[in-house]
This record gives sequence, C-alpha cells and structure tokens, in this order.
Amino acid sequence: MIDIDVARKLQEAGLVWTPADGDLFVIDIGELRDEAFMLSSMVIERGQGRTGVPLFRFNGTTEWALDSVEQHEAVWIPREDQLREALGAAFVALRRSEDGRFTVTLVDTDGAAREVPAPQAEDALAGALLIHLATR
Repeated sequence: MIDIDVARKLQEAGLVWTPADGDLFVIDIGELRDEAFMLSSMVIERGQGRTGVPLFRFNGTTEWALDSVEQHEAVWIPREDQLREALGAAFVALRRSEDGRFTVTLVDTDGAAREVPAPQAEDALAGALLIHLATR
C-alpha cells in the first residue's frame, strides 16, 4: 500500500477517483491517518449527504462511532492494478531486480523511455504515475 502523502500528491496532480467497492482510503485526521478503510456495500457504502455531497456511510458499529464522512475528506489509496491502469499506454513494464527492488518503465509523450525504481511495486508505479501526470 502506498503512503498517504504519496496518495495525496497523486490526487493533487490530477488523479481522479470514482469510488468503487474494494477501494482503499484514509481519513487524514489524527489517529485515523494510520487506519485504511475499504469501501464495501456491507461495511462502508457510497451515498450522498443532504446537500448532495458524495459521502461514505459507515454501517453498524464496526467502525467505532463513525457515521459518515464526505468523500473530499478521504484520501484514496490506489492499489497496484489501479496505478497501472491510470498509467495507461505510458506503462511499458514492471521489473523486479535481483536485489528485490522494482522498476517501472514508462514512455513519455515524446516517446522517450524513463525508469522509476522503488523498494515496492506500488511505490514504483505511484512514482511513475506522478511523472506521467506532471508531463501531460
């Protein structure tokens, strides 16, 4: 799972989130910052508040005393497959080296190949996506 600060940078760079079951998110306040939640129609479902603002409803008592949180208060933590999908045609390859590090190869809009190394696959994909979003 990528770090919340990297996820926020992706959001600020223009990565759009259309919430769906199975998505992970974090509420970036106090002690909740380190707790990842997963959207699921059985536990946390998508809804709309009285003013029409998208929100997430926490069902039952499984999530403490949380009732709901507006979508803009949540930070999406994209999974490896979602990061790869967001890269689209810019994604060329994901390789693991002998030392256990991962490298993503992507192609810039001008056709130049670029490599982004990181300790984990998700981190390499997130770094590549940050570069891709910045060059669009």
